Amino acid sequence: MRIWAAIFAFLHHLAAFTVVATLVTEHALFAPVLPLALARKLRRIDLYYGISAAVLVVVGLLRVFSFEKGASYYFADAWFITKLSTFVIVGLISIYPTVVFLSWRKLLASGVPPQIPPRQALSVRICLMAELAGIIVILLAAALMARGFGYFG
Repeated sequence: MRIWAAIFAFLHHLAAFTVVATLVTEHALFAPVLPLALARKLRRIDLYYGISAAVLVVVGLLRVFSFEKGASYYFADAWFITKLSTFVIVGLISIYPTVVFLSWRKLLASGVPPQIPPRQALSVRICLMAELAGIIVILLAAALMARGFGYFG
């Protein structure tokens, strides 16, 4: 069983690093004016972001409920609850940029780059920055949780 715990820990970390990498890439690539190829790439990266976030959730929940200390342990830790809550908030914030990127489908299929209104571009940029800030909170919570701070069980 220990080997499975190690494999799932690896998969969890791989998915987490992929979430961070794709989010940083989205933030770096997004601009109010996007060439056609870059807009297509941004949509694809957002898809990878969503897939890696889904893998992160599934593997994380399997670790909590099957391979690690058990749900009762984790849900008795304030930093785990903070980490999980922040992840949910980041996921909700990510909906807006994803909807914007998905709205470009017909334009991109016809070979036309998206025309992003300034207000919408600002909103997407704020969402991406808020998601990155949330990742920082998650990393801090994970470090504190791993050291036993916040455990009230």
